[in-house]
Amino acid sequence: MTSGPHAKKIGRRQESRYPLDPRGYRLMDIEKRISEAFREFSERSTQPRQDIARSLVRLGKSGTAFSAEDLLKRLHRSNPRIGRATVYRSIEKLVRMKVLDRIDFTDGTHYFRLCGSGGHHHHLACTNCHRVVDLTFCLDEDQIAAIGRQESFSIEDHAITLYGLCKDCRANSR
Repeated sequence: MTSGPHAKKIGRRQESRYPLDPRGYRLMDIEKRISEAFREFSERSTQPRQDIARSLVRLGKSGTAFSAEDLLKRLHRSNPRIGRATVYRSIEKLVRMKVLDRIDFTDGTHYFRLCGSGGHHHHLACTNCHRVVDLTFCLDEDQIAAIGRQESFSIEDHAITLYGLCKDCRANSR
């Protein structure tokens, strides 16, 4: 791969209206975003839904990716009566509402994350620890259109996830 002033750019950087926190995550009012989503899809504000919302707020603020099973275990520590179906339905509704992103890993697992950028973005995912990083770049529209023409596709949307090992996992494997 070449670098320097003559290197070919593979995309354009998209700016976000949210400032960076010390870890590099984009900040937004996570609590407000989650509570509004729960109000939108829930007729009743039940205790299990409130517990799920609180846990998602904590996970969202930390930037941590989690599996549905991780969330269920976390919830069972404080309320063992929360049903698996309630948790899974809540996650799926939040994914459909684009509050949570679903990241599918090459090993068949999938993790969820409240992404800090809020807008269109892509991901970098560690195949060992499942750390997920937002990428705020995108391919140029011309590049996407050229791919569509070349393959005779009418491209409606796209998502890019780049997989590899994060710095910590690479260091631990030595």
